[in-house]
Amino acid sequence: QVQLVESGGGLAQPGGSLTLRCAASGNVFRISDMGWYRQVLGKQRELVATITRDSSTTYADSVKGRFTISRDDPNNAGYLQMTSLKSEDTAVYYCNADITPGWSVRSRNYWGQGTQVTVSS
Repeated sequence: QVQLVESGGGLAQPGGSLTLRCAASGNVFRISDMGWYRQVLGKQRELVATITRDSSTTYADSVKGRFTISRDDPNNAGYLQMTSLKSEDTAVYYCNADITPGWSVRSRNYWGQGTQVTVSS
């Protein structure tokens, strides 16, 4: 069994910072691409940032220059550092990753359960 678990969400003031963590647990052999998505109730889930195995990154235009995605492969984890937060960043943030489990030769796509980020004064 492989699971992705997000943590680090919460309440932040406008202009503030939060760092989200995504940890993969279970029989993980290899993590390929990782990404962070967010969703506001009633709207489609949107891509925030991605990072490849060799640490190439992409960002949504709305977060460029404010958010930084990174990964910690020895610990099967990924991070999303969020700075200069705005009210429009309020959403549930989801981690996504392509993971090759220890029992398989093929990677599978996994989602975390989500963590709420609220930006409000």
